[in-house]
Amino acid sequence: MSTLKYSRQRESIKVCLQGRKDHPTADMLYTDVRKEFPNISLGTVYRNLSLLSELGEIKRLTTGDGPDRFDGDTSTHHHFICRKCHCVTDLTMRDISEIKNVAAENFRGTIEDYSVNFYGICENCRNHPGNV
Repeated sequence: MSTLKYSRQRESIKVCLQGRKDHPTADMLYTDVRKEFPNISLGTVYRNLSLLSELGEIKRLTTGDGPDRFDGDTSTHHHFICRKCHCVTDLTMRDISEIKNVAAENFRGTIEDYSVNFYGICENCRNHPGNV
């Protein structure tokens, strides 16, 4: 397998994402990365996000009918996704890793990892339903 060529633009996208906690969309990252690379295209941002996601260096979060969001934190943690505004929030909660054992009880393969997303209406949308 060939080695992936280093890209300053790709590294900038990854660093920008790792410095954020708001789970941005590709468009949001594009706006930020253009400050350093004014000539970068939106397509380049999308391609690099897809590549970084495939390599496991970032996480892609699907929000249903909203745009995908991205997370620079690849550790096992859980998210809340708002069904109205599609915001994504990290959830701080007790360890639920026993869920792997429950899932494995009637499964013959090997479960290596898991991801849990919770869905509902965020506080902002609940308190201000006309804003979205």
